[in-house]
This record gives sequence, structure tokens and C-alpha cells, in this order.
Amino acid sequence: MPAVFILAIVLVAGVPVWVPLAALFDLVRGKWRLPVTRLLAFALCWSWLEVWGVAVSFILWVSGQTHNVSAHYRLQRMWAGGLMRALRATVGVSVRVDNVEVLSPGPVLVLSRHASLADSLVSAWAIGNVAGLRPRYVLKRELMADPCLDIVGHRLPNYFLNRSSNDPAEELQGVAELGRNLGEHDVAVIFPEGTRVNDAKREKILQAMAERNPSRATRLAQLRRLLPPKPAGASALINAAPSVDIVVAAHTGFDGLDTFGGMLRRLERGSHQGRMWFRRVSRTDVPEEKLAEWLDDVWLALDQEVNHEINTTSQKVV
Repeated sequence: MPAVFILAIVLVAGVPVWVPLAALFDLVRGKWRLPVTRLLAFALCWSWLEVWGVAVSFILWVSGQTHNVSAHYRLQRMWAGGLMRALRATVGVSVRVDNVEVLSPGPVLVLSRHASLADSLVSAWAIGNVAGLRPRYVLKRELMADPCLDIVGHRLPNYFLNRSSNDPAEELQGVAELGRNLGEHDVAVIFPEGTRVNDAKREKILQAMAERNPSRATRLAQLRRLLPPKPAGASALINAAPSVDIVVAAHTGFDGLDTFGGMLRRLERGSHQGRMWFRRVSRTDVPEEKLAEWLDDVWLALDQEVNHEINTTSQKVV
């Protein structure tokens, strides 16, 4: 938290210095779209949104509103909305959301692909701000380094998963809890891939899988855009809510943004629009047994959707 405060103060106080220096650095390298300058501008916006979020969460704590879930969901929507506006204003990223109506009636469980550092934010904005629902997330524990996610995330019904835990059963129990006591406006969200996608990760996962389960590795070798899903967490969440429909969430426009270098390369290509869409699966179409095989089939179909969307968008750009 102190580091974010210091960063916010340094960035705003140093605007007369870092803006021309960053712009000069970009121009000297022939980067006419000023990727470094724009990324630093987003960092400025992000840091002050963090400061604002922490300040509001402090006021809620002082006023005895720590357990006021509605107030914290309002804070989350304002924070997500502010970050999306900052993305548009600084780095030129906008998002179109389609089929959001399939999230209602609730509750629902959302299985979402995971491509970048940004898509968790995009899904929170789509589900919370656009659909007006209350998402609860399975998040990796490393995200607790973000002050707002740490403070507000623990006051809302999220679960921060310890991926290196020596007690997997305890972690799965924590995931399962998110699927219990869901209200009509609640949405439980999990990213079955478990990590951001890239080609190297996919190849490594498939190679390891080929040693343990050759037939599954052969089937999932068809994946082109997604990673093989990890069935344990998704199964725990689905089994915890046996009457709740499933919604599969997909998006494009954020691939390659899993690293700092990837972000800069994307910024060099200029503004772009991402797309997020949802597809609902009736609970009657979800098998009680062989859930892992069903998830693999869903992911193979989702991979084809995403691949088609990316190829179609690329052709339009060309």
C-alpha cells in the first residue's frame, strides 16, 4: 500500500519530467504511437484509482460498514468503471460486450477464459457494471499485492487461491464455498485454465499431460487459443451449486497482454477494441458424472469460437 501511494505521488509530481522524457524515448526508437508514454499514463491513472479505493474502503471501515456487502460492490463497480475509462483514454482499449443478457436470471456460475492481465478487470466490469450483477471470484493469491483487490476483495465473497498450497483439499473447499448460498443477483466466476495463456505454456502443459493421460493430451492438442482446463476447481464449484446454470465467458482482443513487453507491442499497433461474449448452458445439459470430460468438450468448442473470432477480426483489419 505505501508503495502504491508513493508511486501515485511520484507520477503526478513528475509529469513535467517523465512525459517529455518518455515521449522522446518513444520517438527516438521510431515508436510514433508513444507506447511507453501511454503505458505510464495508465499507471498514473491506476495508482490514483488505487489511492481513492483504499481511502473509500478506510472510510467504510471507520464508519462501521466493513460488512456492508452492497457498499463494497458499489465501490468495486466504481473502481472497475474508472479503470475501463482509463484504459480507453490512455492506451486506447475499449470493449464491446455481447449476450450479457444470458447472465440472467441468476444465479449462475461463469467459466471464463484467461488471456491477460486485463481480462479479470474486463469480466468484473462486464458482469458488475454492464449486467448489474454481483460477481464473486476465484482469484490467485498473488493478486493480493494490489491494495484494492486485497482490502475490498476480502470484504466480498471471493476466494484467493494458494496455487502452491500443500493442502489442495482445503483450497478446493474454499472454491466450493463460493458456489453456496448464491442469490438471484450473484455470479460465481472461475478461470479453469488457472493462468494466463500463451503458446509456450500450452505446449508445456500438453507435454506433461501426455505422460499422465495420453488420450486426453491427444484430444486437447487441438487447442489453438486456450490452455487445457484444470477440472478440479471448476468441478468443486459446479458440484457445490447442483441446480445452477453454467455460463461460458469468452473474449478476444487481450491475447498477448500477459507480459509487459506484450503490452508495449500491442500499444505500438494503436487503439483497438476487445470483445467479450457469454453463452449459457442449462444445468440439465451438464452431466453429474464425467464432469472433467464435459469441461474438455466445452473448452474445445470455446477454443474454436475464439479462434474464429480472432481470425475474422484479423482479416477485417488486413
